[in-house]
Amino acid sequence: MKILTLLGSGRVAGNTATILGWAEDELRTLGHEVERINLIKKDIKPCLGCAKCKESEIDINCIQKDDAEEILQKMIDADITVFASPTYFWGYAAPIKTLIDRSWSLVSNYKKPNHSSLLEGKRQGTLLTGGSDYKNNAEGLIFTFNKLQGFYKTENAGELFIGKCTADYKRPEDAKERACTFARNLVA
Repeated sequence: MKILTLLGSGRVAGNTATILGWAEDELRTLGHEVERINLIKKDIKPCLGCAKCKESEIDINCIQKDDAEEILQKMIDADITVFASPTYFWGYAAPIKTLIDRSWSLVSNYKKPNHSSLLEGKRQGTLLTGGSDYKNNAEGLIFTFNKLQGFYKTENAGELFIGKCTADYKRPEDAKERACTFARNLVA
C-alpha cells in the first residue's frame, strides 16, 4: 500500500516524529511504500472561506497557490493517510489543523444526498502524543478525527495516543511497541 504520513509537530526530531518514525519503519518492513511530509516545512496558508473550491466536485480548485494543493493531491493518491501531531490545547498542532481546514476543497455537498469526497473509500489514521493522560487531553482530538471520517467519507484505520511524553524527549517505555502495533493495525 501507498501510505502518506503528515507530521504536524514543530519539532522534527521530537516525540511525535520519533514515534511516527517507528510506525513508518514497521510499515516499510511489512513491504509498504511510506512518504512523510513535515508540514512545518511547507507553505500552507489558512483557508480563506471564499468557497471558490466549491465550484468543482472533481478538482481541489483552491485559489491559493501554495504547498497545500500538492499535499492534498498526495492524500488523494495514497491508500492510507496518517495525521501525526502533538496535542496542543486539546487540538491538533497548527500545521495539521491548517491543512485540515484547507481540505474543505476535497468535499462537496456535505450532509446532502449528493455528498462527495475526493478521499472517499480511503483509510486514515491518527497518531497523537501528549504530556498527560488521554482523558482531558486527547479525547476531543479523537472525537474530531472520527468526525472527519464522515466528512471525508473515509475509513478510520487506527488511532494511537501516547501520553506522558515530555519536552526533554522522554516517553513511556512501551511507546515503540505501541507504535509498531498501530502500524500493523493500519494495514490489517
